[in-house]
Amino acid sequence: MANLSHYLTPAIAAVATAASLASVTLTQKPAAEAVNQLTAAEKQAGWTLLFDGTSLNGWRGYKKTDAADSRWKVEGGLLTVDPGTGKDTLGQRDIITTATYDRFELAWEWRGSEGGNSGLKYFILEDQNSAIGHEYQLIDDERHADAKIGPHRQTAAFYDVLPAENRPLRPAGQWNQSRVVSNGKTVEHYLNGTKVLQYELDSPALRAAQFASICTRPFLRLRRQPHLLCLPWSPPAPSSTSPMTSTKSSPS
Repeated sequence: MANLSHYLTPAIAAVATAASLASVTLTQKPAAEAVNQLTAAEKQAGWTLLFDGTSLNGWRGYKKTDAADSRWKVEGGLLTVDPGTGKDTLGQRDIITTATYDRFELAWEWRGSEGGNSGLKYFILEDQNSAIGHEYQLIDDERHADAKIGPHRQTAAFYDVLPAENRPLRPAGQWNQSRVVSNGKTVEHYLNGTKVLQYELDSPALRAAQFASICTRPFLRLRRQPHLLCLPWSPPAPSSTSPMTSTKSSPS
């Protein structure tokens, strides 16, 4: 995630999941700028940073008090995670925001390696062994097998539930800009400045989509005090046998 800032009303927490990351990078701003900073206008508008460009302040491990043993690192002003083995870590590499958010606008820049699979989850509670919630999918659509299953598992989709449409996606290795807006019952996904998905919480259409997907468990309901989560980018499986940004907030 690059430029991890946020326009969030604390009541949801975000999680950066390392659950399957083949080297995903979340950055601050272009290299010409030393650190991730907000402009005076952004500060006046109520935006706050989720990533300061130098540390993991504001983040912690899922169900942990800090991010000390996380595989997420800050390198050259970027928030990154290594590929790992490509296996599901069940939340063990995920990082979650220390603050929670309700109505919010979350924006970030990201770049994934070839064959990678990751995501950013919202409406997260820590009542499961792993971070379960609504996921903005981040994946290499061209190379990862999961993306080949269908558009509901491709970049910018509400993972495994609703597909995104008319996506101006840039390929693996290039930077993309993503945004999630949660305003009451309406949720919107954006990709590179284009709105690609909109859905209504607890609507008949969403319930039908949830029922049709493999994600029919109750975690798909809107819950109070969720966190934002960053998922790790996972590499493809070995070929031998085979794989935030600007937001603004108000305290809850």
